[in-house]
Amino acid sequence: MTERMTEPRVQRGSETLPREACVPAYFHPERDTDAWKRLLANPPRLVVLRPGEEKDAAYPPVISRLVAAGTEVLGYVDTDFGLRDIAEVRADLRRYRAWYGLRGVFLDQVAASEDRLGHYREVVEGVRGTLVLNPGVYPDPGYADLADVLVTFEGPLSAYKAMREPLWARGLARGRFCHLVHDVPSKAFDPTLRRAIRHAGTVYVTDRTGDQPWGDLPAYYGRPVVAG
Repeated sequence: MTERMTEPRVQRGSETLPREACVPAYFHPERDTDAWKRLLANPPRLVVLRPGEEKDAAYPPVISRLVAAGTEVLGYVDTDFGLRDIAEVRADLRRYRAWYGLRGVFLDQVAASEDRLGHYREVVEGVRGTLVLNPGVYPDPGYADLADVLVTFEGPLSAYKAMREPLWARGLARGRFCHLVHDVPSKAFDPTLRRAIRHAGTVYVTDRTGDQPWGDLPAYYGRPVVAG
């Protein structure tokens, strides 16, 4: 895969959270209007959409505004850790293209073990557009050859404090990686973000908690970043 992601451009006191963020926007444009107003006012580098299995007329207008702002919009596809049938995955990809004009894809619940590499090679074969794989942990290094970006951490701050970067990942550009950290209180925002940008070119930090921390924007979305 060709590398499309840039290194983070965070400068002391001059940038905001969204600039190099990958925002899982799992909230609806009509039901969650406040969150969408805030997101569109501070468009990030990447946005992941999860519209559902039926075509939804609420999405094309916000997609158009994001694209006009320079945001790349990705369609969410669950792979069930390599257990979901490849034909079903490809059907989701076709729907995103036909209904919303999306070519980029965010493959979620990706396996991390070497024995599933062959499955994922078949999944991504012929896929065009930015491809993000989300195992949520540092996987077998072979997965780095399949994606433009790997989400190598997704979880709460308590687990993030114990995260350790493997040696193989240190040889690749930070732009190849994304970290998604939730349960981050306001007082921990700056140190968590500073740590994240040492390891990943694309990051997202939120104070939201529970089973669906991506169901709203954090209270501090858009605040200035203090890069140490």
